[in-house]
Parts: sequence; structure tokens; C-alpha cells
Amino acid sequence: MNKEILRLAIPNIISNISVPLLSTVDTALMGRLSELHIAAVGVGAMIFNFIYWNFGFLRMGTTGITAQAFGKQDEALLTHTLGRALLVVLVVAFALLSFQVPIGEAAMYLMNASEAQTPLIATYFYIRIWAAPASLGLFAFMGWFFGMQNAIYPLIITVVVNIVNIVLNFVFVLHFGMDVEGVAYSTVIAQYTGLLLAIGLFYWKYNYLLQHYQQKAIVAWDKLRDFLLINRDIFIRTVCLTLAFGLFYNQSSDGGDLILAVNVILLQFVNWMSYGVDGFAYAAESLVGKYHGAKEVSQTRKAIRLSFVWGMVLAALFSLAYGLFGLQILHVFTNQENIIAAALPFLFWMAVFPLLSTPCYLWDGIFIGLTASKAMRDSMLLAFGVFLLALFTLQVPYQNHGLWAALLLFMVARGGFQAWWYWRVIR
Repeated sequence: MNKEILRLAIPNIISNISVPLLSTVDTALMGRLSELHIAAVGVGAMIFNFIYWNFGFLRMGTTGITAQAFGKQDEALLTHTLGRALLVVLVVAFALLSFQVPIGEAAMYLMNASEAQTPLIATYFYIRIWAAPASLGLFAFMGWFFGMQNAIYPLIITVVVNIVNIVLNFVFVLHFGMDVEGVAYSTVIAQYTGLLLAIGLFYWKYNYLLQHYQQKAIVAWDKLRDFLLINRDIFIRTVCLTLAFGLFYNQSSDGGDLILAVNVILLQFVNWMSYGVDGFAYAAESLVGKYHGAKEVSQTRKAIRLSFVWGMVLAALFSLAYGLFGLQILHVFTNQENIIAAALPFLFWMAVFPLLSTPCYLWDGIFIGLTASKAMRDSMLLAFGVFLLALFTLQVPYQNHGLWAALLLFMVARGGFQAWWYWRVIR
């Protein structure tokens, strides 16, 4: 079981680490032009992060259902699950492309884009939006590969997409003298490259499943409804998560430019930690789903237990690193001494954050494997209520410390409610 967990987790951790490297390259290239270009690409990328984050159910829901079908050895269900996921992708992508203008205008309004930033953000947005079919299609394929206990294909796809993106960034921006257009076109081409690669890998290894393909089975309302209900619950859960971080950004901005800069940097600590422990959460999705689908109760519980052990060990290492080398890590993100000095009092939160927040990431993976989407939704709704109560209770008297305390309580509440649900209801 330990070998299975590591076989799935290590490629996921490696592929996750490649994601922030891409944003680093984008920032560095735009930094050669102006602060305005950095802000425009940063805001534009954030808009797409919020859009695609909310459609992450296309990956998570597909993983859980596929993993259970894999455990049952139901090849027809494996085939039709991917088909249903791609059908939803086409509908969502069509909607995004059809309503791109009102979506773009609303997003720029909500992000408080300045008059100087708006033209650059609009250029970036209206180019990159055409990658929506490929980006969402990759969610479906990635989730399906995870469910098939295959972490190598997602690693290959992620690395290829990021390499193509980075190379084209340099070519378009440095060689052809393009600015935000170059970054946007690079992303579009890279996403479609990844989608073509995913289709090719599917045909290379799994083309035998196509013998089970039946269009009537994919659009059969009872099966499609079950697929949509699972994904609806995950969607609601993800919207709450997006709102929580959106409120965190909003309240950070109210604290002034210095506090906003501090929190943006400190959130990078959180992001790097989440990229790591998500590797074990993804492994839990695949293994728990497989053993649950095969009705192997003891193996399911063993996969849950060992996923927690590995995830918490990694969380302890992050806490140790942040506690011992927090100052040095701050210098990696900025050389502005006033920002570093303002961030020092909050390094305590970085040291405790991995240990206390990691359980909620691991429970997410476990619940996805069990396709316990209602429990995910309800526990998130309760945790979001805790976050709102903590935010408006703690922030005024304790300012930024209260803001970080509210975010940490949100994570702890998620893990706590999920643990209760598992031990008292699901198990």
C-alpha cells in the first residue's frame, strides 16, 4: 500500500511543483516591461484561476467515479464516465465562449482594475478565453487518468504544457516583441498541445475501451443526472472555497498596500504547501476510489490511514522548514526590506499552517474517492460559516493576525467537520 501511495503521489507532487514555476516566468518577463504589465497579467491570470477553480469538479468528480469503476472492473462505466465528462466540458466551454464579453467585463469590475490596466487585462482575457475548451478538456482527462491509477500521464501532460508555455513565452515576448498578447497566446497554444497529447495518450493505452462506447449510454438521463449531481455538490463546495479566499484578498486590500503585499507573499507559503500535500490527496482519491469500488473495506481503510500518515509527515516537514527558514524564504520572494519587516510577525502562522490545515486537503481526496460529494458540500458550507464568523469577529481587534486566524480556523473547521462526517456517518 505504501508503494502504491508513493507511486501515485510522487508524480503528482512533481507536476504540481511545475505550476508555480510558470507564473514565475510570466512575472519575470512582464517585469522587463513595466509594473503595469505585471499587474495586468497577474490580474488576468487570477480571473482565470477563479473561473477554472470553480470548474475543478470536472477533474475531481471524474476521478472518484472512474476509480470506483476501475475497482469494479467495469470497462463500460470507465468509457462512459469519460464521455460524460467531455460532454459537460463542451457545454461549459460553449457557455464561456458565448458569454465571454459580460464575463470579462464583470470580472474586471470585481477585480477593481484601474483605467490604465483595463485595456491590457482585456487583451489578455479575450485571447486566453479561447483556451477554455482545451483547459476544461484537460480537467476531464486528468481526472480520468487519476481514476485509472495512472499518475504518469498527468505528469507528462503537465510538464509538456508548461515547457511549451515557457518556451513560447520567451519566443513571443523576447523575440517578437509582444507583451501580454504573447503570454496569452502562449497559454492558448500550450493548452491545446496538452489536450492533443492527452487524446494521443488515451488512444495509445486505452483505445480498447472504445469497444464499449455507446452514445445512448453517455446521454442516458439517469446516469448523466447522477454524474451531474455529484459534480453539482463539488461545484458548490468549490464556490465556497473561492469566496473564502476572495474575501481574504478583499480584506487584505483594505489593510493597505503593504499588508496586501505581505499577504500575497505569505499565501505563496500556503500554496507551495498545498501543492505538496495535494500529491497525497490525489493518491487517496485514486486508491480509496479503487478499493471502495471493489468493496474491499479493509483495504479502503488502510489506504485512508496510510494516506494520512504520509500527508502529515510532509506537512510536518513544511512546518519545520517554514519555522526554521521563514526569513530566508521571504528573501526569495522579495528584496524590499519594509515588506520583509512587516511580514516577520506573521511567520508564526506559516509554521503552524501546514500541520493544522493538511487534514482538510487529505479528507477532500478521501471524500472524492468515496464520491461522498454531499458530505464535502455540507462540511464546506459549515466551515464557510465558521470562517465568516471568525473573520468579522477577529479582524477588527486583531487586524491582520485576526485575518490569518480566520483563514486557519476555516481550514481546521473543514477538516474537523469532514472527520466527524467520516467517523459518524460514512464509515
